[in-house]
Amino acid sequence: MKLATYANGSRDGELLLVSRDLTRATRASGIATRMIDALEAWETLAPRLHALADALESGDLAGAFAFEPERCLAPLPRAPQWLDASAFLEHGRLMDRAFANTPNPDFETIPMVYQGASDDFRGPCDDIGFPDEALQIDCEGEFGVILSEVPMATPEAQALQHVRLLVQINDWSLRALAPREMRTGFGWVQAKPSSSFAPVAITPDELGPLWHEGRVHLRLHVTRGEVELGRADASQMHFPFQRLIAHCARTRRLSPGTVIGSGTVANVERAVGSSCLAEVRVVEWLQEGTPRTPFLSFGERIRMEARTAQGQTPFGAIDNRVVAG
Repeated sequence: MKLATYANGSRDGELLLVSRDLTRATRASGIATRMIDALEAWETLAPRLHALADALESGDLAGAFAFEPERCLAPLPRAPQWLDASAFLEHGRLMDRAFANTPNPDFETIPMVYQGASDDFRGPCDDIGFPDEALQIDCEGEFGVILSEVPMATPEAQALQHVRLLVQINDWSLRALAPREMRTGFGWVQAKPSSSFAPVAITPDELGPLWHEGRVHLRLHVTRGEVELGRADASQMHFPFQRLIAHCARTRRLSPGTVIGSGTVANVERAVGSSCLAEVRVVEWLQEGTPRTPFLSFGERIRMEARTAQGQTPFGAIDNRVVAG
């Protein structure tokens, strides 16, 4: 099933069920008012939500209405926890070269994960405000999972049973601030503004064989205005989600509604482009001796959508405008 959250003046919005073709929706208020309520009582409420989704799909549901992504908040507008990994090693390699980082001896064996801000996830069509263009505004396209409660020390073999929903994310970054915060060893604060999400969160079964071995087998299409930045294949994720979940839960339990991100989708094959501008710039530097692609300016738009081979967009699209704010 597909779920979304409409803005209604509250911080958590109103939970909806959305049709597979993203054209129709219905309120889930008779079952759960908010996404977090559904996640915290998933075992009890999921059968009722699935039944409502099936009724919506049949086309005979009274009270169904046209789905408008422009009215959406993030599917989960605020979460107990946001943990973002760097599970695509090509992205990590390029960033190490960009920032002249000391090589990490555990790079290929232990996932890198940071804890980010989860109190203000942004919607798919929001204007995203930043204080200054000089902070080097960048986008980062990725996928994520939203979890049920995960017990401490959950083994990798059992981790995927705690995945409730899949999401598509733009993890905004401010590159001018990143090197200083990286040197502190304390993690990101200023360099990582609130992330924005595609309008629809989906249960893993919605992808069928495109959700396989803890990886999303879709290309993530990223455009800057009318210019394509990339169409990288997310199936090339080095650390699958079960590895990330087990890593994060090794010494603590994870609350229902915890979001774990894959990190920027990246491929070794350069012809598919990139999911962030920092990668574009470091490739230019390596190939041409200097980066020529600028970071984002106020007024520009970034669009991201995962597409199947048939052109379907299971999550809908992120389409944000960068503004002064």
